[in-house]
Amino acid sequence: MSNLTAALSLFRQRLMAPALATSARCYAVKPAAPAGKKKKLGKLGPIMEKKVIPVETDANKLVNYVCGSNYLKTGEDVKIKPDSEYPDWLWTLNTERIIPLDELDPNTKQYWRRLRKMALRRNNQLSKLKKF
Repeated sequence: MSNLTAALSLFRQRLMAPALATSARCYAVKPAAPAGKKKKLGKLGPIMEKKVIPVETDANKLVNYVCGSNYLKTGEDVKIKPDSEYPDWLWTLNTERIIPLDELDPNTKQYWRRLRKMALRRNNQLSKLKKF
């Protein structure tokens, strides 16, 4: 038995002790920030800076082109054509207000879609009120 305990103590001194002395701690450490730029940390990580998008101020371009329609790096925005080159139905679209359900014809698809949408919203609101 004494030979076994002597061998274990020798094993601890030669192999285990140096490994324990040089082992690094495994604690979580905050990473070091880059030297040039410091970012603020929020609850969910680094806060992204907002990009400033340039706004077109040239009146001539605003009147003759659809600004922002070109999403490619090359090329230019779409030029606005005269009214005669657009289809007639385009000028009859309702752009002012939403037509109330009472004024819609019950024989149209739009009426039944609006009715279904209103019923779904009502049911969702009522389900939020229910308590378990």
